[in-house]
Amino acid sequence: MHPAFSVIFLTTLIGVGQGLFLALVTGQVYSLANLLQPQDSIRFYAMGSALSLMFLVAGLLASFFHLGHPERAWRSAAKWRTSWLSREVIVLPLLMLFVALYGLVHYFGLTTPLFTIQGVISVDGSLILGVLGALAAFALYFCTAMIYASIKFIEEWHSPLTLINFTLFGLSSGFMLAAAFSAWSGVDLVGFYGTWAVIFTFAAGVSRWLSLRRNHNLVHKSTLQTAIGIRHNQIEQKSQGFMGGSFNTREFFHGASAGTVRLVYGFFLLAVFVLPVLLLGASYWLASPYLPVTAFVVQYLGLMAERWYFFVEAQHPQNLYYQSMA
Repeated sequence: MHPAFSVIFLTTLIGVGQGLFLALVTGQVYSLANLLQPQDSIRFYAMGSALSLMFLVAGLLASFFHLGHPERAWRSAAKWRTSWLSREVIVLPLLMLFVALYGLVHYFGLTTPLFTIQGVISVDGSLILGVLGALAAFALYFCTAMIYASIKFIEEWHSPLTLINFTLFGLSSGFMLAAAFSAWSGVDLVGFYGTWAVIFTFAAGVSRWLSLRRNHNLVHKSTLQTAIGIRHNQIEQKSQGFMGGSFNTREFFHGASAGTVRLVYGFFLLAVFVLPVLLLGASYWLASPYLPVTAFVVQYLGLMAERWYFFVEAQHPQNLYYQSMA
């Protein structure tokens, strides 16, 4: 498949924004349960929400670049009964609303407890918004992943591993950003968020390895024989019927060389799963606010490469027919 960079930015940016918001809510729950020191509402939760919202907005803006008619974008929500894309279009603004309200409640200090759970956890408006936003975040992970996992004829994507990978990559990058944000703002939560980031990164590495192994051993149901309806053991395409390119060759062929694909493959394995963990480990020893930030930047670049490879490794059945231009 041809990897559209607007889609790469969309899926990775909103994944980070979702993960960061989930990290903020997780930290708040831990602090309310007296497992972490409470943090400043404005300096940490409000600013963190603003950062999460910035990534979500950036992802939303990136989505407009792969639309043929951006002025008709509102129509993409019309088929919510049958389309996972329409559901994503609905859930994303809903999540952005929860994130914005969550940040505003903290910014204006509207955190007076409404009631207490078992005399331990004091529930206020921000926690309620945080839980609702967390549900929306996981729903958005599900909708985004199902856009690809629901396509049965692209067998590399049609797997529960696609859903697991999208969720774990978002969580690992979001918690990695939370560790970077904590280090940069001087909040003593780098160890907490960094530990969770390493756990999610390890889990994402296992799930992605399983999907890579599955796709490598995949035996496609469609063949050149079924593509053209001719039952013969030896078939070789000489031409697709015209001399130039077409929509089919531009949109469903990635056009990258085998060497480029191998290079991107090796880079994303190193940048997503190895270097960020090493950088976080070094930050524990050196107490540097820059290393967690560097870890996030490196991992995000690796995630972009991973998402590029995610599209490249997918084989559309139409490619069996449109193999050459002349």
